[in-house]
Amino acid sequence: MKTYNVGIIGCTGMVGQRFATLLAEHPWFKVSVLAASPRSAGKTYEEAVGNRWAMTVPMPESLKAMTVYDASNVEEVAAKADFVFCAVDMKKDEIRALEETYAKAECPVVSNNSAHRGTPDVPMIIPELNADHVEVIPYQRKRLGTKRGFVAVKSNCSLQSYVPALYPLSKFGITKSLVCTYQAISGAGKTFERWPEMVDNLIPYIGGEEEKSEQEPLKIWGRVENGVIVPAKAPAFTAQCLRVPVTDGHFAAVFCSFEKKPTKEEILETWASFRGRAQELDLPSAPKQFLHYFEEDNMPQTRLHRGLEGGMAISLGRLREDTQYDYKFVGLSHNTLRGAAGGAVLLAELLCAEGYMD
Repeated sequence: MKTYNVGIIGCTGMVGQRFATLLAEHPWFKVSVLAASPRSAGKTYEEAVGNRWAMTVPMPESLKAMTVYDASNVEEVAAKADFVFCAVDMKKDEIRALEETYAKAECPVVSNNSAHRGTPDVPMIIPELNADHVEVIPYQRKRLGTKRGFVAVKSNCSLQSYVPALYPLSKFGITKSLVCTYQAISGAGKTFERWPEMVDNLIPYIGGEEEKSEQEPLKIWGRVENGVIVPAKAPAFTAQCLRVPVTDGHFAAVFCSFEKKPTKEEILETWASFRGRAQELDLPSAPKQFLHYFEEDNMPQTRLHRGLEGGMAISLGRLREDTQYDYKFVGLSHNTLRGAAGGAVLLAELLCAEGYMD
């Protein structure tokens, strides 16, 4: 595989920092440009981040002295990269405009932002599940008038704790699912030092999260038709999302019903044997075993298992029959790795392997 020069747009925030740590030693990708808001422009990366470095590992030495560019100087930034990762903190309409401007500058964008998730010809991909949605990219390029440029996005971080478990069970005809997610504070870009109100606390509301949790899975289940992704009509999802005092790791309690109810053994076998396109291609960031099931009643646990396979695997447990739904179980994913920057890096690897970055 050739190497690609990549940029990080929004490099100073928590997800941008996570991109920095993941890309510093990446076998295919070399960080060639960093960009952020005008107040960071002209500073070194170390100066721009200052005392806001939130990762548990140090800032990569190779990036510390790099000059941060103004993300709005699109032509200047785009000229330095084969494609960019985007994790900016702006209003949605501003993000949409910025990402499309990069795409029109013939610089593909792999976005961690939610702004384009509802755009019909922008693929929203979990590489193990709906890798075939890359087929919509030529139609998007036609709309944008580009040869190389396009926007691709990853889904909302909390989806990773339940959608990867449900999607392989589609062969049994999932009719409905109820999900309660218990989401870490890093999902809000915060640490306990910067959000002391969260210590020993739970907040039963995360703005916009329940709508995303109910609607985004239907796009993942959807199909490419007439140049757009047509969302699926089923399964029907209902969600409740809570912020909990955990640093990293989103947890989900999941209930589901089927047209053709499988046995518990059939579900466990489906999870154990499931491999997606990311595993077939042996992508660098792909977990070897995507779905891990724990037999113990008190597993998985956030602190013990969020880092499984580099934080890119999904942990599942407590599968049992329910009195109102057919089954219930719990799921866990690392929200800033699989759910954010890691998921975007894996998506970029897929796009490179499938030839969309050439």
